[in-house]
Amino acid sequence: MPLPRELISIERIFYEPAVETFPYGQTMLARYRSAERIVVPSHWKIPELHGNEGSVEDWIRIKRSTLVLGVKKSLSMRPNGRSAHFIAPSTSNGCAMACAYCYVPRRKGFANPVTLFVNTEQACGAIRRHALRQGPLPEPDSIDPQAWVYDIGENGDLSVDASLYDGVRDFVHLFREIPNAKASFATKAVNRDLLTYEPRGRTRIRFSLMPERIAKLVDVRTSPIHERIAAIDDFVAAGYEVHANFSPVILYEGWEDEWRELFRQIDGTISAASKAQLRCEVIMLTHNAGLHDVNLGWHPRAEDLLWRPDIQEIKVSEGGQTNLRYRSGWKGRWLARFKDLLAAEMPYCTVRYAF
Repeated sequence: MPLPRELISIERIFYEPAVETFPYGQTMLARYRSAERIVVPSHWKIPELHGNEGSVEDWIRIKRSTLVLGVKKSLSMRPNGRSAHFIAPSTSNGCAMACAYCYVPRRKGFANPVTLFVNTEQACGAIRRHALRQGPLPEPDSIDPQAWVYDIGENGDLSVDASLYDGVRDFVHLFREIPNAKASFATKAVNRDLLTYEPRGRTRIRFSLMPERIAKLVDVRTSPIHERIAAIDDFVAAGYEVHANFSPVILYEGWEDEWRELFRQIDGTISAASKAQLRCEVIMLTHNAGLHDVNLGWHPRAEDLLWRPDIQEIKVSEGGQTNLRYRSGWKGRWLARFKDLLAAEMPYCTVRYAF
C-alpha cells in the first residue's frame, strides 16, 4: 500500500553520477522517469537544499517532491549501546516527514528530503561480515537477550523509504540469514507493505509514540498515534519484534495526565501476545538553538513546547553539538516520575534504556 501522495510525490531527483552504475540507481531513475533530473557531485553538497535558510519557506514542498540518490561511502559499524549494539551503514538520510524536534537538520541542513543510498548490496555485505566476526552475544543485556542488534535506520524513516524502493526489504531479508544478529529501526509511519517481508523474528520495529495532542503539533506529516498503536498487533503477527519508542518526552503543564492516558490507550488496544514481547526506550527531549531559529520560520507553535530555557540547560553532545536538555537533577526526577507512571499502567513493558 503506497503512502499518501500528500506525504511524498517525487517531481525532482538529485543524484551522484555513480548512482547510474548500481541496479537500484537504474531502477529508481526508471521508476521516476518523469521527474526532473539534476546531477550533483555529492549528496552532501546541494546548496539549494542543505544550508540554505531560504528553504524554510519551502520546507514541506521540498520534502514531498524531492529525492536525492547517492552512494554510501563509509560502510563501517559504529558502537552504540542504547537502542542497538551497533549503528549499521545507513540505507538513507533525511525524511519526507518534518518533526519539529528532528536532529538531522542540525547536521545536514534545513530542507533535508529523503536521500536513498543505492549500493545496498555492499552495505548488506559489510553488515554480514561484521556480524559473523562478532560470534555469539556473550550474555544477555538490556539491548537483547540473544543477538547483536544493528540499527539500520539511524538517519531516516525506513517505513517511508520502503514505499520508494526495495532496499529496506533487502535488509530485512539479510537478517533472516544471520543467526547471531537482529535489525532494528524506529518509525513514525505505518507502511503495511512491510507486513509482507517475512522478518521471522529478526527485525525489531520501534514505533515512536507520544500523546496524540502533542504529536499533532510536533510530529508533522507522520502517521497518527492511534494508527501506530493499532498496527502493533499486525506487525507482531507478521513476525516482527515490536517495541515502543517513547520519544521525545516533552515537559509541559499536564504532561503526566496525557502520558497516563496514552499508556492506557496502548494497554487497551494491543493483544496479550504483543504485551508479552513489548519493551520500550524512553528519550527526554533534546533541542537546539539553531533548530529553534529554523522552526520559528515555519512552525512557531511547536516552539512553545520545545523551547523552554526556563527548565533547560546547555549541554555539548557526544557528537560535539551544543544542545538544550532539561536541567540535570530535575531531569532525573521527571524521568523517574515517567517510569513510575509507565510501571503503574503497563507493568509488562520493561524499559530497556532511558535518558
